[in-house]
Amino acid sequence: VALIGPNGAGKSTLLDLISGRQAPSSGQVWLHGQRVDGWAPQRIYRQGLGRSFQVSQLFGTLSVRDNLRCSLLWRLGHGYAFWRRLAHLRAVNAQVEQLLAQLGLQEGADTPAAQLGYAEQRALELGMAVAGPARVLLLDEPTAGMSAAQAQRMVALIRQLCAGRTLLLVEHDMEVVFGLA
Repeated sequence: VALIGPNGAGKSTLLDLISGRQAPSSGQVWLHGQRVDGWAPQRIYRQGLGRSFQVSQLFGTLSVRDNLRCSLLWRLGHGYAFWRRLAHLRAVNAQVEQLLAQLGLQEGADTPAAQLGYAEQRALELGMAVAGPARVLLLDEPTAGMSAAQAQRMVALIRQLCAGRTLLLVEHDMEVVFGLA
């Protein structure tokens, strides 16, 4: 589903309410048959809701590979532990390599995320959203600021990575809206 409207209409605020970044003053939010309004964002995430933001939310000093690892750890049954050597987590690393290939980011896998170009940062954020347990994805203007060619590539990536999931998309580019919704 695509959500469109003028700037300031409350589209991003709605995504913040659904994902727990803001508490609703009234009403209810349900996810997979369970009421989740008032829950912390990380708890809602663990119930299967992933999202991207208007401004990419990445671990800028970590490599592309490590950003994806962080997103996969919880889903694959690994809590965060500073003493664990991530290089030894074969299932995590295999899925990271698969995601890197799908995202087209293998060449820059060891590059700090902050050094990626804008379109690559957006692709990484999408990869992080789908790497977790998300069956529902909220994407906030995933192609904003991209050239037409970059936006086409992102639409193809969204279509590929979000297949079989519920998608709520906020977008101003009507070609993107009609290409996905």
